[in-house]
Amino acid sequence: MTMKTILVVEDEGIVAKDLQKRLLKLNYHVPAIASSGEEAIQIAEKIYPDLILMDIRLKGNIDGIEAAKEIQSHLDIPIIYLTAYADDNTLERARLTEPFAYVLKPFKEKELHTTIEIALSKHQKERQLKENQKGLVTAVTRISDGLIVCDRQQLVTFINPIAEKITGYRQEEAFGRNLSEILNIVPIKSQSLNKTLTESFQEDRVFLWEEKTLISQDKQEIQIEYCTTSIKNDIGNIIGAIVIFRDMTERNLASVASQKHLEQEQVLAKLSEINKFKDEFLSIVSHELRAPLSNIRMAIQLLQNMGIAEHGQQYINILKAECDREMTLINDLLDLQKAELGTTGHFNPEPLELQPWVLNIVDGFSARIHEHQQTLRLNVPSEIPPLISDNTCLTRIVGELLNNACKYTATGGEIAVSIQNDISTSNTIISISNSTAIPPTALPKIFDKFYRVRSPEFKKQPGTGLGLALAQKLIEQLQGTIEVESLDGWTTFTLKLSNLPVTSDQ
Repeated sequence: MTMKTILVVEDEGIVAKDLQKRLLKLNYHVPAIASSGEEAIQIAEKIYPDLILMDIRLKGNIDGIEAAKEIQSHLDIPIIYLTAYADDNTLERARLTEPFAYVLKPFKEKELHTTIEIALSKHQKERQLKENQKGLVTAVTRISDGLIVCDRQQLVTFINPIAEKITGYRQEEAFGRNLSEILNIVPIKSQSLNKTLTESFQEDRVFLWEEKTLISQDKQEIQIEYCTTSIKNDIGNIIGAIVIFRDMTERNLASVASQKHLEQEQVLAKLSEINKFKDEFLSIVSHELRAPLSNIRMAIQLLQNMGIAEHGQQYINILKAECDREMTLINDLLDLQKAELGTTGHFNPEPLELQPWVLNIVDGFSARIHEHQQTLRLNVPSEIPPLISDNTCLTRIVGELLNNACKYTATGGEIAVSIQNDISTSNTIISISNSTAIPPTALPKIFDKFYRVRSPEFKKQPGTGLGLALAQKLIEQLQGTIEVESLDGWTTFTLKLSNLPVTSDQ
């Protein structure tokens, strides 16, 4: 394994030599030591190290923060600040340069080693993510349709070559201008593009049209067909939109009715292709991020066991909480993708004695319910017939619903769990309720991916907006249904399940 090269920037000679010796002991290569900001810039450009350890206070005209800023302006090198100064002004200046970490002097060797390894790993994954993003841009550049991306203010951020050819605007001309200027569409039967995009942002759905007239930059009228869909960030917020369109002039010479039908199918196929590409890209990124996050989590655990001072532990706790949140998001994304593709694994239907089964699940939440002074009401008759289903899958679904009930029920509130048997259909009915209402406008979207209720009492709780979407997919695979209603200050999720067939090898 190639030794990682580290540039040490420290103006105290004895300290610099000691640091170099420590790094060599940790199996790092330290080819040079810089004693000033100017020298650090020159050496970094010459040797391009894997990482820079930068003292903030340096002799000369520029300090470590200014040197880091200059280096990062044209070199992609991770920087860790070494300093004995932790005042707010210094930390704020340093923060603006986006360092990978801070190490306060004096430091322990293990602390330094762990911080360096985390920074190197994080930088490598960020570089891989940038390469993936370049690949995505290449892909959308090569598709056969016109494609324009805009932000939430409907300002153009990207236009591919086909869109340039159809509209007459080059990328540099279109960038930053309102989408309606570049895609100057005359409505034939329906609303304007601006209004459509506004609705797309609000309702988060795909809009399709049969035909429109585009006025190009040179005032030509071009018959096009186009669609729009919103773009979300990693927490489910809509941040922009994509418009895909194609020149319909030649095709309109043929039969209008048959052509419209054909083009609709092609647009839907293209959207499906883009959606598939998005899912594959998401899967690759999720898998690539899971491994480094596991390493980061392990490194944080090592730091916690090193007896770091109380002010350092505070930052470690923040790192751990953020790492756990990111790991939960990635795991939920991967599980949801498997559920959507039907690859969650082989089910093992077995008879479930429902009273002890649900008591075992509820027991895992009892401490949490007690802590928040909530009341749990359980109604599961002992004589209820067993349900033949997959224990692991159904436990996860009910656990997710109970977790939400605990999370969104106020202190002193109530939670109710009921299991009944519908004699007329032989279905098992599992109901989980809590004394918190959901706004009526939120109910139709409650199972959408990344959707979170926007009222204040819901927004203050952490979450990814994936749990209910995953629960719905899993219940469908168990050949059941899930419904939600909110009445009289209570919200109830109802599962309806029938017995699964038991395979012959069981």
